[in-house]
Amino acid sequence: MKKNLWTVAIVLPIAFILSLNCAGTGSSEEMQLWPEIEPFQSGYLKVSDIHEIYYELCGNPRGTPVFVLHGGPGAGCSPYYRRFFNPEKFLVVLHDQRGCGRSRPFAELRDNTTQHLVQDIETLRTHLELDKIILFGGSWGSTLALAYGETYPEQVTGMVLRGIFLATQEEQDHYYHGGVNQFFPEAYERLLSALPDPAGRPLPDALLEQLQSEDEGVRDRCSIAWVKYTARIGGLQAGDEWVDEIAKSERAGFIITLALFENYYLANGCFLEEGQLLDNADRIKDIPVFIVNGRYDMVCPPVSAYRLHLRLPVSELVIAEAAGHWMGEKPIEQALLKAMRKYE
Repeated sequence: MKKNLWTVAIVLPIAFILSLNCAGTGSSEEMQLWPEIEPFQSGYLKVSDIHEIYYELCGNPRGTPVFVLHGGPGAGCSPYYRRFFNPEKFLVVLHDQRGCGRSRPFAELRDNTTQHLVQDIETLRTHLELDKIILFGGSWGSTLALAYGETYPEQVTGMVLRGIFLATQEEQDHYYHGGVNQFFPEAYERLLSALPDPAGRPLPDALLEQLQSEDEGVRDRCSIAWVKYTARIGGLQAGDEWVDEIAKSERAGFIITLALFENYYLANGCFLEEGQLLDNADRIKDIPVFIVNGRYDMVCPPVSAYRLHLRLPVSELVIAEAAGHWMGEKPIEQALLKAMRKYE
């Protein structure tokens, strides 16, 4: 079980397990993840005076290009992502966004905004001499996919999105203040206990201050508290014992960047105007978009997926029953595998 989480990225992008019950369908046929594969090419691409992003290519060099956008922000990519794509049909392009995963420098916040990350996707596409691409992203990866698609719609042939996050104040308030704590009061109180005095302050700002403390002990305490919180609320079967194991993981770098980047981006409104992604949805109205959201997703409630679906005439929405936020929960995993079959 521990392996499953670290193979996926959250919002949070990070990961989990369950059976598909798509809205309006009753298919019992279960699809399997594709076999594990290794990159045939990997490297670093300098995207600014400060940043180099790590990227890797898998599958068929002449296949249909798919760009995988990991969650968080700050989670990084993992080998698990490679297994959603037929390696004979797709050229799978994965990269770690600025400052996280294997990208350099580690945990660097300078020149790190949504606009920078959008441009990095375009720079990588151009560097690889690729034409139109499919975008595959969940949680924060869905946010970034929408931002890229609305900036470069002519370069996108389709999107497969999971756990929709539109970067609105309503979603942020749910996450930090008035929504999640109604269902996970104990997890929420444990998060608050990591802060000296959060009262009267927006929670992402209070957390970000602690995560940037000069005291390493304070940074570590806050990082672990944040990752425990996101893990606990992320899946239907995320028990406290399992969450505690995550906090002891050897992937300390993952914990640091996930906590730091998520709160940094959210404290800055994800560097987007309020309602921007929905307001600009007309720019991608002719692009096929397949949307998957867990019915009981506490991180990214399905109302955002529904609103996006209503704005996109050629979109398809699957609400995965008996599923929360995690990509590795079976209902979500199955829906994503089926979505990618449509592009073969």
